Amino acid sequence: MADHDAKEEQRPLNQWKRSKGGFVASMFIFVLSALDNMGFVANMVSIVLYFYGVMHFDLASSANTLTNFMGSTYLLSLVGGFISDTYLNRFTTCLLFGSLEVLALAMLTVQAASSHLHPEACGKSSCVKGGIAGMFYTSLCLLALGMGGVRGSMTAFGADQFDEKDPTEAKALASFFNWLLLSSTVGAITGVTGVVWVSTQKSWHWGFFIITIASSVGFVTLALGKPFYRIKTPGDSPTLRIAQVIVVAFKNRKLSLPESHGELYEISDKDATTEKITHTNQMRFLDKAAIIQENSKPEAWKVCTVTQVEEVKILTRMLPIVASTIILNTCMAQLQTFSVQQGNIMNLKLGSLTVPAPSIPVIPLVFISVLVPLYELFFVPIARKITHHPSGITQLQRVGVGLVLSAISMAVAGIVEVKRRDQGRKDPSRPISLFWLSFQYGIFGIADMFTLVGLLEFFYRESPANMKSLSTSFTWLSTALGYFLSTVFVNVINAVTKRITPSKQGWLHGFDLNQNNLNLFYWFLATLSCLNFFNYLYWASKYKYKCEDSGPGFKALAEMPLKRVERKEDYGSDRE
Repeated sequence: MADHDAKEEQRPLNQWKRSKGGFVASMFIFVLSALDNMGFVANMVSIVLYFYGVMHFDLASSANTLTNFMGSTYLLSLVGGFISDTYLNRFTTCLLFGSLEVLALAMLTVQAASSHLHPEACGKSSCVKGGIAGMFYTSLCLLALGMGGVRGSMTAFGADQFDEKDPTEAKALASFFNWLLLSSTVGAITGVTGVVWVSTQKSWHWGFFIITIASSVGFVTLALGKPFYRIKTPGDSPTLRIAQVIVVAFKNRKLSLPESHGELYEISDKDATTEKITHTNQMRFLDKAAIIQENSKPEAWKVCTVTQVEEVKILTRMLPIVASTIILNTCMAQLQTFSVQQGNIMNLKLGSLTVPAPSIPVIPLVFISVLVPLYELFFVPIARKITHHPSGITQLQRVGVGLVLSAISMAVAGIVEVKRRDQGRKDPSRPISLFWLSFQYGIFGIADMFTLVGLLEFFYRESPANMKSLSTSFTWLSTALGYFLSTVFVNVINAVTKRITPSKQGWLHGFDLNQNNLNLFYWFLATLSCLNFFNYLYWASKYKYKCEDSGPGFKALAEMPLKRVERKEDYGSDRE
């Protein structure tokens, strides 16, 4: 009788689930991903030439300006993730930050179109000043905030359209991340070919204008899909819950842990409004936050639930994984700065067609656009039968493959640079073909396919229910730190090598790449990537997946029907 009543109670929820979410809702998100990423990647690979040729930064300053901008963009994804987890739902957050992005792109378009808003060449590392600098940096800051906020909410919003507790939808969720990558790749291909060609061969302001219109259409499309979405309502502040555990654990540091974890405080199932997480034996000192002292009532800042403590443990276990992928993103930054500058002084001819140097990343993007469907349609089904994992292989295994390939990419980049520089010194009028760069771009493109999807799925699946956006933003946090680290490496290596080299010139000094030692910088990153891979292996082997904490593993998820637990705060009405 009780089972019958439970089924009757679940029937409206199941009917609601079938009418909303899934791949029908995801299609609107895929459109936004393609159109928004078209402009994002076009800027990422070409705007360094805008800094260099129009805004008159030197080589190092234009590269650093780009990496600082990209780093800020990805870092600000944490803001979008925090807001969508705590104050606004992910749908509203995405539209809010999208409006800031469109405004910033419009400002860039106006400045690029007006010659009186361009600085005069001065021969210094940076020539922007006064009102020109004010408009330039304001537009970049707004663009970083808008794009970052969108990335901090859009991925988790798309993943919300699938219930990871349902075996069928759990497999669909794994597929969602692959198709999201494919949609963004299709947009990126358009950006690095059509938009980059317009920007570099016609006029920068027309390129920015196309990006502005595309992004506007993307966000309008997202808004039109509202009737089809599952919109989760925000919960308690993630940072507040984390702070409570740390503070209470510190206050209870002198207390002894009970012999059984069953004596730790946890709310009953009937009172739970969030998914409960099973206790683990790692980081036991945090368990002291869940000790109820005698003659005291359960109150905030006096005691925390086991679930709340486990949320902090999960985030803590994630941090070494985040740190282990920073170097990979530092390597990626070079392909958007120095590799583009390399291509700009190489032979850009493909028959009678002149190829813009920033368009060379189309090669790895084409690889990805072919490999993603092959991976999803052929590799994953076969791997599922062997591993019983919904994604075919674990997310951390995917990341490990990407880290190895990124190290190989940097080693190859150094070899190609030696060949380019030697020919440039020997006969500058006959540079080698631009397509020599396709080796390093192609290898890194495959690395990115493995790593990006692996990290996004890893952070979404492993994160607590009320921290999905914030945790997914850890992927972009790693990217941000990688870009900032690139800036640090460029400045430090220039300063150090300037003192120790016989020529008293840094590896990356001045305006002429033919007089630099960019190959040594690439090989430095390749060596660092190899060391980082072994560091990653250590932490990945130590990591305990959340599903392992909860009993049945991914095999049960792939093969057994699971009982659906209704959570009051999971999904709200289509408001906002």
